[in-house]
Amino acid sequence: MLVAAAAERNKNPILDVFKQYVDQEPGKKILEIASGTGQHALHIAQNFPNAIVQPSERNPRSLHSIVAYIDKYRLPNLRVPLCIDVTKAPDFWCLTSDFTRSDVDVVLNINMIHISSDAAVDGIFSSSGLILKRGTGLLITYGPYKIDGVCRPQSNVDFDASLREQNPEWGLRDIADLKAKALHHRLELVDIHAMPANNHMLIFRRM
Repeated sequence: MLVAAAAERNKNPILDVFKQYVDQEPGKKILEIASGTGQHALHIAQNFPNAIVQPSERNPRSLHSIVAYIDKYRLPNLRVPLCIDVTKAPDFWCLTSDFTRSDVDVVLNINMIHISSDAAVDGIFSSSGLILKRGTGLLITYGPYKIDGVCRPQSNVDFDASLREQNPEWGLRDIADLKAKALHHRLELVDIHAMPANNHMLIFRRM
């Protein structure tokens, strides 16, 4: 069972914003893309006991960690993780029968966009446009971003440079570019929340 210090620090601030947009109506379907260690999926499931929380990952080590959290806490609303490659269309995801097209309430994506290929970033938005409920479904992302072409503060500038050294496709994406990408897939950016440690949460709604 893996424990990420950053996830422990940011899980409550993320939850506070999440609660502003997602109510406790029974049966809410929450799909987390790139669940990492599983800490966020667990935290959401604990605080939304009436929701169905479906974690996912493509990294085997992370999948094992998520399963370890499930085995330890045994929450009835936290499902066994799916192995999802977001660069592929949802038809290839082996989603359960109740997570169908245009029937998911929330797609949650935390700290992935800046360490992803262009194809993976495109996949987050294209798949969300397909599986979220029309008019109400939300894509909620969290992480560091550029704003109108500007990267700040210096720590984010340095972080962006170090990511691009590791992989030319990685790095902080500009919110304006993500907004345009979202619109192409029938998603509109409805809110931006400044978060601790120079991160932001972006709230997109399926049109």
